[in-house]
Amino acid sequence: MAQTGSDVILDRMMALHPKVIDLTLDRVWRLLDALGNPQNDLPPVIHLAGTNGKGSTQALIRAGLEGMGKRVHAYTSPHLARFHERIRLAGELITEDALTAALDECYAANGGEAITYFEITTCAALLAFARTPADYTLLEVGLGGRLDATNVIDRPALTVITPVSLDHQQFLGDTLAAIAGEKAGIIKRGVPCVAGPQDDEGLDVIEARAERLGAPLLAYGQQWHVGEERGRLVFQDETGLLDLPLPALPGAHQIQNAGMALAALRHLGADEAACTAAMENVFWPARMQRLRSGPVIDQAPNAEVWLDGGHNPAAGEALAAHLATLPKRPTWLICGMLNTKDVSGYMRPLAGQVDGLIALPIPGEQATLGAEDTAGFAESAGIAADRAETLDQAVAQVVSRDSAPRILICGSLYLAGHVLRSHA
Repeated sequence: MAQTGSDVILDRMMALHPKVIDLTLDRVWRLLDALGNPQNDLPPVIHLAGTNGKGSTQALIRAGLEGMGKRVHAYTSPHLARFHERIRLAGELITEDALTAALDECYAANGGEAITYFEITTCAALLAFARTPADYTLLEVGLGGRLDATNVIDRPALTVITPVSLDHQQFLGDTLAAIAGEKAGIIKRGVPCVAGPQDDEGLDVIEARAERLGAPLLAYGQQWHVGEERGRLVFQDETGLLDLPLPALPGAHQIQNAGMALAALRHLGADEAACTAAMENVFWPARMQRLRSGPVIDQAPNAEVWLDGGHNPAAGEALAAHLATLPKRPTWLICGMLNTKDVSGYMRPLAGQVDGLIALPIPGEQATLGAEDTAGFAESAGIAADRAETLDQAVAQVVSRDSAPRILICGSLYLAGHVLRSHA
């Protein structure tokens, strides 16, 4: 893919700070002030944090708001194929010209000062949002919440905390309570907060902060309930009962994500038609996404091929639960993971659902786990494993063992992005 103007500026931005992650808000406040504080001029903000389900929940909320006829900004990370995916202006991906202009302005305003890539690109997104009319802004936290670059909105319309589990312990703390405390940092005084299903330890922290700030809490199992009944999604809150189609995103875990989205939408005044639109119109790539064309399908025409970017133990459990619902078929994982992840925790739940795993490094990623190490973790988890150096080699190995397999390419959003770029 040829480099664009925005690619050149993004490459420059990578050199502005020696660390990829350095959690503090000081640099963000400095740059936003230099830009005229665009964060104060956004349409009403819905701010989302959590360990799992942020992207899917945001996509469901966006589909519902758009079903109400609303224009919606959306910010998410990381991107899969192109940076532009991170910034959606009034329903459309940001154009190359608009992205280049926003990045250029932020780079100039920063004056060469130290700032991380995520911080300066978040400022660019806020600048673009402030200059484009819309009805709502959806902001997804990058990491944590309390010190995340998105946590600069004094009074959002709503906050959402999706399920919290152990991940990024080197930055957020090594206990569930500590991590929940970082996620709960997005809760603001007097602003309602939707809380998805949580372990008791995490919920205690979220409830305590909400109470301290006088923030009404809309918690799963208390103010709202969701479940599947006879192939339909049933949601109930204090407003009443909804009987809806299942969300278009596959997997039982999407029921919980849909519940959080519906709780948010109902708070924002969505009617049943908008809630139905959320279920039917949602799309979110690399979350059990079925691939039906492209190089992998060309190489394995008789295979059923899925792509998923989940990468922590909770994601492994969700994948295993979904695989258990599919018709029996020889199932192989093609897996690449980062060396910062709990690889064993991710793989253990999958052991009973797959026939084997082909490990490979993630192309172009410095922090990739080597194929040998990934295969070792799989074998320790009880999964027969082999190694490959490229995706083509991995697919060829699976096809040599089964002519009509189910293939799940998994383990990292960065691997998912590599696959989607090759299928573009």
